[in-house]
Amino acid sequence: MNNLNKDTKEITEVILKAKEKAYAELDTGAESEFVRNVKWPVDCVVGPGLEGAIACESKVGYVNGSKGWLVYRGYNIFDLCAYSSFEEVSYLLLYGKLPTENQLKKFKEKLKGYRNIPKTIRLLSSFPVQDMNAMGAVRLGTNLMRQECTFVDKKEYKPDVKTAISADEDSIPMETRPMGERKAIYSLKQAEGITRPSGLSKDLHMPVGFEPALHLISGIPTIAGAVARLRVGELPLNPDPELSHAGNLIYMITGRKPTPVEERIMDISLILHADHGMNASTFATMVVASTLSDLYFAVGSGIAALNGSLHGGANERVVKMLSEIGDSKNVKKWYKKKTAKKEKISGFGHRVYKAYDPRARVLGPLAHFLVKSESDKKIAGLFKVAQELEKEVVSTLGEKKKVFPNVDFYSGIVYSCLDIPTELFTPIFAVSRVSGWTARVLEYLKNNRIFRPRAVYSGPLEEKYVPLNKRK
Repeated sequence: MNNLNKDTKEITEVILKAKEKAYAELDTGAESEFVRNVKWPVDCVVGPGLEGAIACESKVGYVNGSKGWLVYRGYNIFDLCAYSSFEEVSYLLLYGKLPTENQLKKFKEKLKGYRNIPKTIRLLSSFPVQDMNAMGAVRLGTNLMRQECTFVDKKEYKPDVKTAISADEDSIPMETRPMGERKAIYSLKQAEGITRPSGLSKDLHMPVGFEPALHLISGIPTIAGAVARLRVGELPLNPDPELSHAGNLIYMITGRKPTPVEERIMDISLILHADHGMNASTFATMVVASTLSDLYFAVGSGIAALNGSLHGGANERVVKMLSEIGDSKNVKKWYKKKTAKKEKISGFGHRVYKAYDPRARVLGPLAHFLVKSESDKKIAGLFKVAQELEKEVVSTLGEKKKVFPNVDFYSGIVYSCLDIPTELFTPIFAVSRVSGWTARVLEYLKNNRIFRPRAVYSGPLEEKYVPLNKRK
């Protein structure tokens, strides 16, 4: 803790108390069946939407929903939130180990240099961002970054036709039962085979690899900040070289430099959202990358998936829900009506967790910490409503149905305390998750195999063609 500002020491203590409480309640029995080396092919029970399917191996992160564990590269999320920074966690996810002091210093300097993307911001400013969905604007900015930062669209760069395969040839092995070949028989050559064309600026890098990953980790916060400003008719701000990754994010969105406490809490929020298993946006990113498309297009697909209401945006709905309840005295009556209609309560339950979401264990106390010094009575009131609602839900559904607060229940209150506009809640999710997306893509590309699940055909097979003039 010696590297933390003295004003943030209490925040560290809050997280360690959350860890202590979690470990006192957690099941510490045998490991999950999903912690092992895979011997292909594998047998597994698969539901609609590939639910339960084993698609790959990974050492990046691990979620155990029944125990309430979240682990990045072997480190539990509580310790990382208490002692680490988002920059250090990004390094850990990408390179597989914690950096030395010198490595972290160089890593931060590189991120600082990549934060400035003036051409991208100028181009983005020429679009009607104020009329666009915020995530749509962030995705657009990511595609514009692709042109500013890589040589992929330059006429000097042309993919080698020798690496190409005929259309849909990757489907041939799938017409029989997959045997789990160690290498992809029908695939493109590895992206590492791309060579830099001569005569191009040294500032332009390859479209796949660690450099574009760092550019995306640094650039997407700048894009999110620009989107926030443009949506309210303000000019985008240049990143401040004196601020951290989290500090710059608050500054570029709100226009004011954060306090050390605000900066630290945003840092922790980014750590909490950096990776979370094979979720929909991570899978979307990896599917696109597995075709050996570039990293910018792949991350753009992750942003698109995150924009879906079943994946991102739940914390926005939580804030709206708490506002509708209005007062903690109204919670019991409101909850009784909702349960009578069997309506879902936003911010509770999780597809994976059947225990208290470890991210919510951290964000709840942090929201309380912020609200104590919050002058906005409305936000303080929302937190009281949230506390009362948690008591109601957990007392009725916690033990019986394993329904507890998830990451979205308190994150919206935390962001509101930091003056983040509601429509920027999901873009901040993308700002953080890009570290996990890129880490998993770079890991998967080392032994790439294009994703190619099958559908079971359930339609007719011997329909007779009827000429157009004889159809009824």
